[in-house]
Amino acid sequence: MIFLNNISFSDVRLLDGFWKQKHKLNSDTTIFSVYDRFKETGRFDAFNFDWVEGKPNKPHFFWDSDVAKWIEGAANILQKEKNPRLEEIVDDVVDKIAEHQDENGYFNIYFTVIEPGKRFSNRDCHELYCAGHLTEAAVAYYKATGKDKMLKCMCRYIDYIEKVFVKEKSAAFVTPGHEEIELALVRLYHCTGEKRYLELSKFFIDNRGQTEEKLGNDWTTQRYYQSDKPCREQFTAEGHSVRACYLYSGMADIAIEYDDKELQNACEQLFDDIYNHKLYITGGVGQSSYGEAFTIPYDLQNNRAYTETCAAIALVFFASRMQKLKLDSRFGDVIEKAIYNGILSGISLDGKSFFYENPLEIILSENNRNVFLDINKERHPITQRVEVFSCSCCPPNLNRFLSSIGDYIYGVENDTVFVHQYISSETKINDTEISMISGFPYDGKVKINVKNASTFAFRIPPYSRNNFEIILNGKKIIPTVKSGYAFVEVKGEADIIIDIDVSPKKIFANGLVDRDAGKCAIVAGPIVYCAEGKDNGNHLRQFRIPDKLEYSFIKNEEIGTTDLIVKAEKTANIKDLYSFEKTYTEDKLHLIPYFAFANRGECDMAVWLISV
Repeated sequence: MIFLNNISFSDVRLLDGFWKQKHKLNSDTTIFSVYDRFKETGRFDAFNFDWVEGKPNKPHFFWDSDVAKWIEGAANILQKEKNPRLEEIVDDVVDKIAEHQDENGYFNIYFTVIEPGKRFSNRDCHELYCAGHLTEAAVAYYKATGKDKMLKCMCRYIDYIEKVFVKEKSAAFVTPGHEEIELALVRLYHCTGEKRYLELSKFFIDNRGQTEEKLGNDWTTQRYYQSDKPCREQFTAEGHSVRACYLYSGMADIAIEYDDKELQNACEQLFDDIYNHKLYITGGVGQSSYGEAFTIPYDLQNNRAYTETCAAIALVFFASRMQKLKLDSRFGDVIEKAIYNGILSGISLDGKSFFYENPLEIILSENNRNVFLDINKERHPITQRVEVFSCSCCPPNLNRFLSSIGDYIYGVENDTVFVHQYISSETKINDTEISMISGFPYDGKVKINVKNASTFAFRIPPYSRNNFEIILNGKKIIPTVKSGYAFVEVKGEADIIIDIDVSPKKIFANGLVDRDAGKCAIVAGPIVYCAEGKDNGNHLRQFRIPDKLEYSFIKNEEIGTTDLIVKAEKTANIKDLYSFEKTYTEDKLHLIPYFAFANRGECDMAVWLISV
């Protein structure tokens, strides 16, 4: 049974503030920058179905999904504003989909143009993943414009998938190697009302881990594909982190739709495992570059952190669905952590270039230590964002995520309105009208005007749990706090002020996280801060943070952020390689928001700093 409904971004209007600026950057710049790069690299032209051997830009088996996510991002933007150019681009792609779709409904560029005889033969070649993203794009475009051409095409394709996988059982595998279609099918069901699509999603959830599926390569296991156990028996996050969090999102969807307590229990335990053992302070997940995967508990390396942008986005999808199942502020806490840090770091401040990986530390000297080799064969995350990747799943994922940020602000259960994220916005929920002006992330004061309200529940973040204030119509009140939410009874029209403590604080990792032993990080509200060599010189481990945190704020006009200057101590220069004494001199350390790192050229960077 669903606990509460999240309010769609379709019903939310962003007001001036931090996230409206990011939304505008995405709609004015990023969406077109990604389109240009995808056009240059052949992704859009691949929909002409005319590639032949010898031509450049041979289509890859995941290119359909790259363009599909871009279309969904464009559709989300079109829900809020007219943009003839975006609509023209999408319509052109849709016409090509309709033109080249197989008469039986099948649609996939790679397996029509490159390997037409191998449809549904290789579990790891993303056919169902691409079908899922095309379906989500079709639903989004239909909602934005009312045009149903792509929606009809995708319904035909899904009907064919149902025929092959459920009725005929003629595919070489039973469930997808890369999950995604599971949540897309639920979305298609809500759009069309056709229950077969919901049942097909449940089919993929129910059959996962029930048989020994053929692996896509020789270096992985069923565990890597989340296929070693049935979904209702999976309690630890395993394998490829994006695939995993997409699966867990689909599991939560089916738990909601069917009131499936076993699936809900599995989802709760999976979330607990991530939250307690495998979550970076930035909201990133996926510790290893080998397989882009979860590893073991507390293995949270910093300079080798993989933390793919798409994985943080997928985790937000999972957490937002868990909000529907259970009252627990940790879901909103994780969403907040990810959106302000591990997701936002994936895009440059000018909106044109991207990180696939988001490390928490850069030590340039380590990246270039093998001076005797012509090629540095040690693997490290790249230190500067690029405009397009060979595997460019993250940029269009950011397009669709940033354009739908309003999805994560509000929820409703009966006559109670939940405020999950403090983002300047307005909405109408049933008869309740809400206008919220938020100073987040740099200022914790939030002003809300409501009309026709009864009860509000405000998420109180962990950094402010013991220090927040709520003023209702000019009077301070003591709310009832339950599961991290402050419940406030409101009658009729009211003005509410929530004052959240976003002052800078030191935070420490669990002692079992070996890489962070003897270190602290600095957070201020939802923002994780980091030190860069551009401001402090490289060799950031020479600094240590005293026990008492002393700080001041400074506006950084160069990158448009609010930075911190913290009192620090720096090791005095020692002539000898080793010494029996170590002295420190008083110094200062300049910290910037983590999401803004690597926007001023290559340099060292560190989130975790040595602490007294």
